[in-house]
Amino acid sequence: MNGFFNLLKPANISSAKAVYLLKKKLNIKDKIGHMGTLDPLASGVLVVGIGRANRLFDVMLSKTKTYLAEFTFGYETATLDLESDEIVKKSEKIPLKNEIIAVLPSFLGKQKQTAPIFSAKSIGGVRAYKLAREGKSADIKAHDIEIFKFDLVKQNSNATFVFEIECSGGTYIRSLCQDLAKKLHTVATMTNLKRTKCGDFEISDSVEIEEVKEDDIIPVDFVLQHMGKINLKQEALKDIRDGKKIIIKNHIGTFAVFCENKAMGIAKIGDDSIIKMRTWLV
Repeated sequence: MNGFFNLLKPANISSAKAVYLLKKKLNIKDKIGHMGTLDPLASGVLVVGIGRANRLFDVMLSKTKTYLAEFTFGYETATLDLESDEIVKKSEKIPLKNEIIAVLPSFLGKQKQTAPIFSAKSIGGVRAYKLAREGKSADIKAHDIEIFKFDLVKQNSNATFVFEIECSGGTYIRSLCQDLAKKLHTVATMTNLKRTKCGDFEISDSVEIEEVKEDDIIPVDFVLQHMGKINLKQEALKDIRDGKKIIIKNHIGTFAVFCENKAMGIAKIGDDSIIKMRTWLV
């Protein structure tokens, strides 16, 4: 079995648990893994790779994600969400709708972001949340992210607002919540999160774990649809596997390699015009 499942992960279970339930339901024996963690409290699109589709993990990590996120102003928990009931900061300042809208454009574009201390970020091979739970300090370095869209779409109560956020992979919405609150001279907690899109995988096409079937598997070339394509013959692919140099002129960059309409892998072609396979999918 090779391909992807677009799961609709429910809230209050981990991404790993969702993968386990899928594996058990369909009795999957092949390698299986999710393409980008959703926090336990979050719901929405969870892309699960089966078989050699897992080799496209790096490709999936670079995909744009879209979320509906609920932020509640006036308090901040230890985890920046409702996973913890420990309130570490409070503020009487609740921003007005127009005040929030006024600062949102300042968050657009490329920037540095620091992951929350309670996160799955790896620090010297140890998850940051494990260090935090042990009371140990974690030296979390800022990483590059990009925010493409940050819109206020709804106000649920005096202190609670819903935002639509489109961002690069690796963006922590909880950190964005914290940074927005700082900009508004107050504090906030992320009280709900739903991922509505991950690359080309949309929530409208997601399948609940209880209803998923083998027929719901999505072929690997779905992820490669926006990549430049090169079609090779079986003989050329065999030569590449045998270490022979194959020249592809007038092509420079990264390409999806196909043979007889089947995705074979991802290759890179440099200035020397030699095709070098980076990832084999068969």
